[in-house]
Amino acid sequence: MSEQLFKFQNLLRKIFRFDSSSLDFGIYRIFNLKRSMIENFINHTIPQKVEEAFAQFSTHPNLDTIKNEVFNDLYTFFNRFYENGDFIPQRRYKIRKITYAIPYNGEEVKLHYATSNMYYIKTGTLFRDYTFTTAPTSPFKVIFKISFATEEIASNKATKSRYFILSDTDDDPIIWDQKNETLIINFHYIHLTDTQLEKYSKAITEEENNNNIYYENSNENIDETDSFGNGKRKKTIKQELINRLIYEEIITKLKNNENTKHLTHFLEAPCESNDPVLLYHINRFTAKNNTDFFIHKDLKSFLVEQLDFFLKSEVFNLDTFKSEPDLHLARIQITRDIAQTIIDFLSQIENFLKKLWEKKKFVINTHYVITLDRIYELTSDEFFNRLINIILENRYQLYEWEILFGIKVKSKDDLFRNHIPLKLPIDTRYFPFDFKFELLEELTKDHDLDDLLDGLLIKSENWQALNLLLNKYKEKIQTIYIDPPFNKEYDADYLYNVKYKDSTWATMLENRLRLAKDLLKDTGSIFVRCDYNGNWILRPLMNEIFGKENFRNEIIVRKGKRTESIERNRFENDTESLMLFSANKEKAFVSIPLRAKPEEKLEWTTMFFPEERGDPNRLFWGISIKAPAGTHWQFSQERINQEISKGNIKLVCKQCGWEYQETTINRRISSCPKCGSKKFDALYLRREIPVNNDWTDILGYTYMISKSTGFPTENSEILLKRVIESTSNEGDLVMDFFLGSGTTTAVAHKLGRKWIGVEMGEHFWTIVLPRMKKVLFYDKSGISKEEDVKEKYNEKTAGGFFKYQIIEQYEDTLDNIEFTENEQARLLFKDDYLIKYYTHIETQNSPFLLNIEQLRFPFNYKLKFNPYEVGSPIETVIDIPETFNYLLGVKIKKLVFEKSNDNPYFLILAEKDNLTYLIVWRNVPESWSKNHFDEDRSFIEKFIKKWKPDSVYINSPSTLIPDEFNLNYIEPIFKKLMIGENHA
Repeated sequence: MSEQLFKFQNLLRKIFRFDSSSLDFGIYRIFNLKRSMIENFINHTIPQKVEEAFAQFSTHPNLDTIKNEVFNDLYTFFNRFYENGDFIPQRRYKIRKITYAIPYNGEEVKLHYATSNMYYIKTGTLFRDYTFTTAPTSPFKVIFKISFATEEIASNKATKSRYFILSDTDDDPIIWDQKNETLIINFHYIHLTDTQLEKYSKAITEEENNNNIYYENSNENIDETDSFGNGKRKKTIKQELINRLIYEEIITKLKNNENTKHLTHFLEAPCESNDPVLLYHINRFTAKNNTDFFIHKDLKSFLVEQLDFFLKSEVFNLDTFKSEPDLHLARIQITRDIAQTIIDFLSQIENFLKKLWEKKKFVINTHYVITLDRIYELTSDEFFNRLINIILENRYQLYEWEILFGIKVKSKDDLFRNHIPLKLPIDTRYFPFDFKFELLEELTKDHDLDDLLDGLLIKSENWQALNLLLNKYKEKIQTIYIDPPFNKEYDADYLYNVKYKDSTWATMLENRLRLAKDLLKDTGSIFVRCDYNGNWILRPLMNEIFGKENFRNEIIVRKGKRTESIERNRFENDTESLMLFSANKEKAFVSIPLRAKPEEKLEWTTMFFPEERGDPNRLFWGISIKAPAGTHWQFSQERINQEISKGNIKLVCKQCGWEYQETTINRRISSCPKCGSKKFDALYLRREIPVNNDWTDILGYTYMISKSTGFPTENSEILLKRVIESTSNEGDLVMDFFLGSGTTTAVAHKLGRKWIGVEMGEHFWTIVLPRMKKVLFYDKSGISKEEDVKEKYNEKTAGGFFKYQIIEQYEDTLDNIEFTENEQARLLFKDDYLIKYYTHIETQNSPFLLNIEQLRFPFNYKLKFNPYEVGSPIETVIDIPETFNYLLGVKIKKLVFEKSNDNPYFLILAEKDNLTYLIVWRNVPESWSKNHFDEDRSFIEKFIKKWKPDSVYINSPSTLIPDEFNLNYIEPIFKKLMIGENHA
């Protein structure tokens, strides 16, 4: 075997993740299922193709050299794009010392980043068990588990890292399961205490400390400063160093038993690690739960284009071609053929990953929060009294009220004040399944459900949430505000390859902003917060997505409390920016708010604007004053009357200077009492001035460490008040898909807007959801103290009703992949089966893509799902009806959940584009007889007659007449909408 062939084969083993051959979870299973076939392709098919292509030149003296050039060409081509499991699409251009080219279509200014045209798979920290086998011979299984994880502090802009350490609370962190020949090792993922940090610091050698410990200098969340005013630098240990200590501790605890040798041997090629097998996997385990990655949107087109350019510019040689045209053409042809075969296989895998990422995700579960007063207003007395009795028996709900509001409920009287129900929020999560649907059915008897809802909270990675919401909320959002993780200077929030920190940040935003654009109304606006590390990327990125012409402002906001620290080599960074873009500059709604003018700068001014418009006359205490030629009055007569009553207007006699100022509007004067003149000027005391793009008069963050939430950078409510009031009206829909601590949704609710919030961190449960429940009950903090807010949001007007949902994640999809061998297809497609088709064919009926047969029982459709950071996925019944509602993009009007002959029926009346739909879900056993179907039809027709829908959607077989009811079977529509036409 030639060195060039060996080198190329090892590269392919890396690309096809042979170093992961011992792993049996997630995406690794895609490769491992066909490991032997891939191995055969690398070891035999490729060399054989080369031999066959050059068979006619068997006597050529330079044949071996030419063959090696083929392998070298292939290595050179694929190696330039492959990096740590991803293809980084940088276009090579080896002419006149120019290394790279960028895709360019004549734009005046082009923002290029290395990972453009890719998806950034930002998923958050989701702990899946990590499983590997130790060796091909005498193997046993090793499972790494997370038995405990501390809450992530401010996932949006975390300032304190969490670390993996060996469990120090379990009785034994290392368990040998003799029966299953499995070694189980328990880890914790925590914020280290000072004692733990000191422990690990001391255990690391002086040399390792010098080389691997770095210092973090952040101006945020600093309790102390040095003599220069700088924050003290905090010593931070790299996880890899702790991993070495974990490895040594495990080996020591195993006490050199017979299993130890399988954990201490070294891995063979293609793995380049010099670590023992156990340490190698510990490093991979800790990286796996933190490292994000990319999926190319069209890998095949990119690589084929680059291959063509590579062959023409770097392989083709005119002098060689002239001397030996046949041999040289054969070299180019075989290089192209093998490369295209590899590209086909790689693009099949990449397209499959893209399919998993792009598919609409299932709603795992749906719950509602509604205050008692709303239920009292919207339901019958009989229902409400029955509900009270159910609540009084629910200890989980009563306990939450005690924890959140300090209210102990022991009897019915504790739920009322002056015979009026308290605004205590009921969470349907604490109640049985039937209770939720009985409540919803009662609420929607006389009202439409979506009209009743004030808001929606979604626990999900935000791209997946936006992708699912798109069909329903396309062009419905009035205001979007996001405060994404910053592209920080010292320690980026993104743990992906630091070499591509800026590109990663740009790709993450681009993916999500493109979906956000489709959600905005044509009158809508979007605010994106960033600092100096990212505004140079954000502005051209938003120009590209929203249109340069739709840029409105770069607004300056103050980070928080003014600091007095002095950096040694630059000015303090005390401000950040809001990039404001509109969906359509011609239709954008912006209401310019006013800010108080400093007392020392108050002055009396005229009230005229350039250009003549409308009625030129205004009345001031009976005196009519005409606007000068070429001008018009700034205020309407109604506004002038309001300002008179505030004491903000006075008359000045033009002849003698006599002044008149009175707050009573109906007083009358006819002339100047001093000189008799009837000519006056009307002057206005401008106590308020329009807000401009300098918003440093208000706080951008509540505290540097919020006392209410623990977030180091909680957006201030007064900032969000200005954002929301300036770009929306009451009743409009406001969205934040980097919700953080929930400020945007809290402020939107207080200001009478509807709202949608998306957050993926575990603080969804501990901070966001409790905060919104407090807002419903009545939250006295934040903007609730503002006089203009008190008029609309107070103890009497609080209360509300919102929905919250948990969405399937990308990792859940990976957990649910099922491959089913298809021998018939393998024989039909032969060699192409592995290269082009197997991922599509073998997963067609996998439940993650929708198993149509399982929809015969829609209330028992199960997927593997991990509801927590810690633990293994468990089979969970998911919310099929809610998922389908999103796929159709309908507004929900009414819900009915009933049983007919003990069979459950869930009927939904929905609306879209002025058409109504009846959506019917029920169990349809295969044992149903004709009588069952007749009874089924009779039951459903009652609701058709009652609601008179334009169309009917129904799952599984039915004897309803299609033409009579405009009948649609759900299954094929569901699958098409879920995976998209590109992947169907």
